[in-house]
Amino acid sequence: MPEATRPTATGRAAPGPPATGPGTAAPAGAATSWRVRLPHTTAAVPIARALIRTALTDTAPGTDDQPDTDTAELLTAELVANAVEHTAGTGPIELVVALLPTPGGCQIEVHDSRPARPGDLVCPDPAVGVDPWQEHGRGLLLLRALSSDCGHRPTAHGKAVWFTLPGIPAQRRRRAS
Repeated sequence: MPEATRPTATGRAAPGPPATGPGTAAPAGAATSWRVRLPHTTAAVPIARALIRTALTDTAPGTDDQPDTDTAELLTAELVANAVEHTAGTGPIELVVALLPTPGGCQIEVHDSRPARPGDLVCPDPAVGVDPWQEHGRGLLLLRALSSDCGHRPTAHGKAVWFTLPGIPAQRRRRAS
């Protein structure tokens, strides 16, 4: 079962770990964040997807500018699956979700114990085609194509790979449904 900390307030919207500690009311303009430890197994992927959907839909139902939950779930699943596959299983995988203040959106990070950088987060060479039969190699491409920003950074215990998604106005979300 994932281990979670209580929601915390943080004013940080830039890449980096949101603050953790006792739950407090978020000051105006501050992001709210959660840090959740996931098991180092493939079971972490559906758990992470469910946590993202809950965090983005249930925590701020009246918010006008929420990020697209389907995209957030997809990108989170890719990062968690990569962390499970490419790390040795030492230590848990951590999922950090920060709901960003106006104009809305979110930043999601996946922390693992491997310090090596995660492939290329830049757009691939358009002259090199993608093999449609290849089972691997599209996760970071999806991350780069679908997020408004993404990257990675070293942490004290490995690395964090992160992405941000903008808030989508409620009227645009309703038309897309």
